[in-house]
Amino acid sequence: MKKMIIASLATLTALVFAISFGCAPVEEPVEPVEEPVEPVEEPVEPVDPVEEPVEEPVEPVDEPFTIGISNSFIGSEYRTQMISVLEEVNQEFMDQGLTTELVIESEDTDVAGQISQIERLMMMDVDAIIINPGDVEGLNLSLEEAVDMGIVVFAIDQEIGAEGVYNVAINQKEWAMISAEWICEALDGEGDIVLIEGIVGHPANVARMEGVDEVLADFPDINVVGQDSGEWDQATAQGVMDSFLAAFPDLDGYWSQDGMSFGALRAVMAADPDPWPIGTGEARMDFMHQWNDLRDEDPDFDTIAVANPPGVAGSALRMVVEVLQGREIDQTTLEGPWDNTFYMPIPYVVDDDNFEEVYAEYEDMPGSYLLDGVLTQEEVQQFFQ
Repeated sequence: MKKMIIASLATLTALVFAISFGCAPVEEPVEPVEEPVEPVEEPVEPVDPVEEPVEEPVEPVDEPFTIGISNSFIGSEYRTQMISVLEEVNQEFMDQGLTTELVIESEDTDVAGQISQIERLMMMDVDAIIINPGDVEGLNLSLEEAVDMGIVVFAIDQEIGAEGVYNVAINQKEWAMISAEWICEALDGEGDIVLIEGIVGHPANVARMEGVDEVLADFPDINVVGQDSGEWDQATAQGVMDSFLAAFPDLDGYWSQDGMSFGALRAVMAADPDPWPIGTGEARMDFMHQWNDLRDEDPDFDTIAVANPPGVAGSALRMVVEVLQGREIDQTTLEGPWDNTFYMPIPYVVDDDNFEEVYAEYEDMPGSYLLDGVLTQEEVQQFFQ
């Protein structure tokens, strides 16, 4: 009987152990089942680097592009800054391996001389030409020949109608109308004024003078008693203004362009008529410094400066690189008289209302600096499909 009890106890003990060892493993595997679930989410994290190349506009090129520059006038701060901006923007592309150094043809020359510039660039087998044209029509055949050779051609600062050529510029007519309207309103719609224009026949000057004429048509009591060219040169414009002041001692106002405005102001300061005629200014820091000094001397001193940004050249270069890499232009973004112009925004219109704010931002810049604006690579995408 005792053996039977012992046997029973042994059997019971075995059953307990069997149950213990049989059930315990059932609960333990449950925990590891959840562990593999966590790594499932980890591969999702590397998605970001996968998407980054998609945002790049194009793949790197096999061979850097060579871009030629044709500039026919070097007698102004505008053109100096224009070349500087081109070199700065191109350095970005050189660092990316997209372009070589710019091939720059820059000198004071006439239409025949600029045609020679274009021909030399074509002989150098450049991939694109960026040109600041010195004539409305005289360069068209040469530029169209370049286009036929497969060269991408963009004109800057001024608009031309050459077939296959794109323009990148501010609206020069609108630019001139802003300051022309200002001076007419500052004179309460009446008085005698003179006009100092740029180089006669240059596309920008032609567009600007059309804008001035259009404004003056709305102010019949504003009389233009004199008009002459200051050749877009400060000293020349100062001499022109000297002659006007001598011929018209009771002059009420003068309209001028760019750096010529500082020359005209200096003539007025030297002659010191009483009262001073009201005149337009320029968005260059030399003029802005003088403007600031004159405001300190006479709180009633008033003028206006509308920025003509040399940075349109840099914006054009960004577009050219996009085209060279195969991007298609959105034709619906083109404007102008020949439907081939990308109009850039006018970055600054400075008058008495915002002078202090703008001056504080740029007062430490060198006197030769023009208030500027260059589109970023992201901003030029608005012109492409």
